[in-house]
Amino acid sequence: MDERDLPAVGRVRVRLDLSYDGRDFSGWARQRGRRTVQGELEEALRIVARSPEGWELTVAGRTDAGVHARGQVAHVDLPAEVWEEQRGQLVRRLAGRLPQDVRVWRAEEAPPYFNARFSALWRRYAYRVSDHPGGVDPLLRGHVLWHNWPLDVAAMNEASALLLGEHDFAAFCRRREGATTVRALRELRWERRPDGIVEGTVLADAFCHNMVRSLVGALLFVGDGHRPPAWSAQVLAARVRDSAVHVVRPHGLTLEEVAYPSPAGLAARNAEARQRRALADADADA
Repeated sequence: MDERDLPAVGRVRVRLDLSYDGRDFSGWARQRGRRTVQGELEEALRIVARSPEGWELTVAGRTDAGVHARGQVAHVDLPAEVWEEQRGQLVRRLAGRLPQDVRVWRAEEAPPYFNARFSALWRRYAYRVSDHPGGVDPLLRGHVLWHNWPLDVAAMNEASALLLGEHDFAAFCRRREGATTVRALRELRWERRPDGIVEGTVLADAFCHNMVRSLVGALLFVGDGHRPPAWSAQVLAARVRDSAVHVVRPHGLTLEEVAYPSPAGLAARNAEARQRRALADADADA
């Protein structure tokens, strides 16, 4: 078991479940001179606790600028005396301090070895698109992308099925030095809702930078007839960025849910998540 997944002596690990409208944030991660979700939450926690110093949050998914979250999860290690004073009142007190585009819905003591990032089994995102010739409902414009071509949902699902499983998604990721691009994509599907909006569901154990928005960009290119469904598998196999794969705008993307194992499985999941991912030889040669 990794001691990094336990709070320091005298601290209590608190799980926060939250949501936010990302349009006016420069992403999750704290940045000097920019408005971020992490920055707003950490400052609100500090003020509510009447503390001269703050405490750093760890999050399940570091969303990019403009991306929304309905089911985000974070944890913070609070001094035990602060938690004793705040427990039972923290959600209400944060509601009085936070701006209206970020809300904390639950704050509770986490079980041993809980880590919002490394304990996660999977993250589920949704991407929403309108192909209506008139555009997007003005009341939904901050959460739905307008695509000015009719979309064939069946073709998009055919292309999506070819991407499922564990692969090197380098063709759909922005590379970062020393980081692997191997991911296990468990679910990727599209449906047209009764209101006409085309909604994509993307579920994986983890995502690399820009992966979801790149996948969506490729599948929209299939859906509007610019590429055949088999093209998605060709791009994946090439393992290099294709100039035809566009990273779609962030406002159509929402982090919907993060799943965790039972308390008994947390330590094992943390250890597994920290291992560097690599494809088996057979898959690497495919």
